[in-house]
Amino acid sequence: MLTALLKSMRPRQWTKNVFVFVPLFFDRKLTDPESVLRTLAAFVLFCLMSSSVYLMNDLVDMEKDRQHPTKKDRPLAAGELSPVVAAVSAVIFAGGSLVAGYFLSPGLALILLIYLLLQIAYTLWLKNVVLVDVLVVSSGFILRIAAGVAVIDVERFSPWLYVFSGFLALFLVLGKRRHELVLLGDEGASHRSILSEYNIDLIDRMLGIVTTGAVVAYSLYTFLAEGLPENHAMMLTIPFVLYAIFRWLYLIHVRHEGGAPEEIVLRDRPLQVDIILWGIIVFIALYVLA
Repeated sequence: MLTALLKSMRPRQWTKNVFVFVPLFFDRKLTDPESVLRTLAAFVLFCLMSSSVYLMNDLVDMEKDRQHPTKKDRPLAAGELSPVVAAVSAVIFAGGSLVAGYFLSPGLALILLIYLLLQIAYTLWLKNVVLVDVLVVSSGFILRIAAGVAVIDVERFSPWLYVFSGFLALFLVLGKRRHELVLLGDEGASHRSILSEYNIDLIDRMLGIVTTGAVVAYSLYTFLAEGLPENHAMMLTIPFVLYAIFRWLYLIHVRHEGGAPEEIVLRDRPLQVDIILWGIIVFIALYVLA
C-alpha cells in the first residue's frame, strides 16, 4: 500500500517544484546557507501540497481514469490504493504543509493555501472551463516562484522572471494539452470533456503566441533587469533558451511527445545538456562577473 501511495504522490512531478529555487538562484543567494535551507524547506512543503492535490484529483477522476489508455494504471483507478487511505493522506499532507509553512513564513503559508484552493477549484470546476483551465495550471508555476520569494530576503529578483516563467508554464501546459488531443483523437472528449473545446490548430496558434512571449520576456530580463553584469553577459544565455524551446517544439511536432514534461526533462539528453550549459553560464554571469 505504501508503494501505491508513493506512486499516487507522483514524485516525478516534483520536478515542477524546482521553480521554488528560481528566486534563490537569480537573487544570488546560493552562497547564503540560511536562504538555501529555507528554500529547501519550501520545496519539500510544496512537494507535500502538490501530492495532496494529485491525490484529490485522482479521487475525483477515478472512474474516468479507468477508461483512459494510460491513467487506468494509476493506483486508485487500478484498485491498488484504498480511496480512504488516499483521502486521509491528502488531508494530512495539505494540513501539515500549511502548518509547517506558517512557521517558516506566513507568506509561504498564504501562497500554499492559495495554491490549494485554486487546485480544488480546478479539480471540481475550472478544469472544464475552456482557456481558464490552462491558465490555472500555469499559475501554479508562478505561485511556486512566489513561494521561493516569500522565504528569503529578496534583493535583486526581477519581475521579468515572473513574466517569462508564466509564458514558459503556458508553453508546457499547451504542449501537454496538444499531446492529449493527438493521443486520444476523436475519443478525447469521452476521457476529458474540455478537450472537445480545443483542436490542434488552436493549440498551435496559442503555442506560437506564448513562445514569442517567453523569448521576448527572457530577452528583456537579460538586458533590463537590475543587478545584472553591466557587460550584459546574461544575453549570452538567450541562445540556450531558444534551443530549449526549439527542442521542445521538435519533440511535440516530430516525436509527438509533450504529454509528460517531467519525463522529457529526465530523459531527453540534448535538452539536459542545454539546461546544464545554460545554468553554468547564468552562474558565471551572476556569481562571478556581477
